Formats: sequence, C-alpha cells, structure tokens
Amino acid sequence: MDKTRIKGKIFELTRDTNGNGRIDIDDLEWQYLDGDGDFRSKEVSKLRDEADIIVTNPPFSLFREFVSWILEGDKSFLILGNFNAVHYKEVFPLIQQNKIWIGNKSFGGGMDMIMPKGTFEASKVKKYFVDERGNIIQNIMGVIWFTNIEHGRRHQFLVMMTMKDNCRYGKNKTLIERGYVHYDNYDAIDVPAIECIPSDYDGIMGVPDAFLGRYCPEQFEIIGLGAGDLAKEIGVTKNYRGRADLAYTDPVTGTSSCPYSRILI
Repeated sequence: MDKTRIKGKIFELTRDTNGNGRIDIDDLEWQYLDGDGDFRSKEVSKLRDEADIIVTNPPFSLFREFVSWILEGDKSFLILGNFNAVHYKEVFPLIQQNKIWIGNKSFGGGMDMIMPKGTFEASKVKKYFVDERGNIIQNIMGVIWFTNIEHGRRHQFLVMMTMKDNCRYGKNKTLIERGYVHYDNYDAIDVPAIECIPSDYDGIMGVPDAFLGRYCPEQFEIIGLGAGDLAKEIGVTKNYRGRADLAYTDPVTGTSSCPYSRILI
C-alpha cells in the first residue's frame, strides 16, 4: 500500500439522516480530508479553532507536542494520556499552575478501549469483553484523562487525620512501622499513601502521583516534582545514587532508599 495516498477522514453528526426520529451514531456522515489527518496540519488546526470542546485520544508518543498544540488553540478539552505524562517537564508545570488537571476518573482501574481489528490476541489479555456491536474492549492500565474542564471532584476537600492518629489508627503498614520520615536531601517528609496525608503538618510533603486524582487547589499547593531536572529547580540535591531524586534513611533498617515517585505539596 502506498502510504502517501492515505487520507484522513472527518466525521460529522449533525442531523437525522435515516429518519428514525433521533440523532445517534447511525447518522454519522463523513468525507475525506485533503491530508492524512495529522493534528499539526493547517486543515486540522482550522477544525481545532472552530471547535468548542475537544475530546480525543492523541498519540501518546506526541503527547507533549499535542498538549502545546491544544493549549495554543485556547479551547476546552478532555484528552487521554499515560499517567507518566504528569512527570514531563512540559506538562507538570501546567498542572502546577492549574492550567491542566486530572479528570473525574481516578488513577486506578485503567480505561476500557476499543481494540483495532487485527491487533488483539485473547490469549495474551486478562481483561476484555465484546460489546453489542462486536467491538473487542480491552482494559488498558495507566491511562487517565487530562482536562481543563471543571468538575466537582476537583474541589472536594480531602478528609485527613493527624500525624499521631495516622500512625496509631491508620492502615498503612509502612507508616505504622517507620512513622513519618524526613528526606535526607530536601526539607520535607515522606507520605507513603494519600490516606496518610496529615491534617496537622504545615510543611512540605512528598506524596504519591495518585494524589493528583484527589488534588483540591483550595486545600493544597503543589510545590514541585521530586525527581529529575524539575527537582533540581526547587533545591533537591543529589542523593546516595548521585541523582536529584528524593531519598531518606529508613529508621528501621538504617538503609538509604528512594520512594518510587513523589509530588511535593
């Protein structure tokens, strides 16, 4: 197949084409675009500029570029992306500045997605089902919504206990065993889980990435990211591995350790 001849398609759902009294997916109309549908093309950028809300699943490999492109259009949007994108130096500052945030769905559970025909092997997949149209739906982990559209969950305050009560009555085994540990290379404490965030600590805390799914800007301030170049910018020094990642000395074992990933709040 000559890939240079492949053209993109534009689908429109604007009227009742089959006369059944309702406008639904069976009324879709389409036509070919001049180009291949690349979001960076002039004709697709023109469609962006005409839109009120953009909802899409952009190519994950071009996520940084796509976010820049969609913000350039100054539109309301709801886009899918890998949760690791929150660490991108082009994306995290936008989250910190409340220009982008996580959608209503939490970090856990993944997303159900229609698999393109010819790409699915049932023997290699644990979780899938077939819908009423015969589409194979597979659950893809690590996928979340990014948006600039307000939703109620974003403004729900997190209910918290004190440091003492979390250590005494909480269910997190790590916290019960070691308590709140201060980082060796940054002035902050490590919080191993969202439910361990204390109500009576006013300093900086390192929390798991999943916190962004519960982040309420009226309750918390995002200080920065706990690893890499963005960590250096806020004063995280090199740890025992020679990297600018948060690290602490475990009070139980006496060994140095780095948490998997932390956002400083």
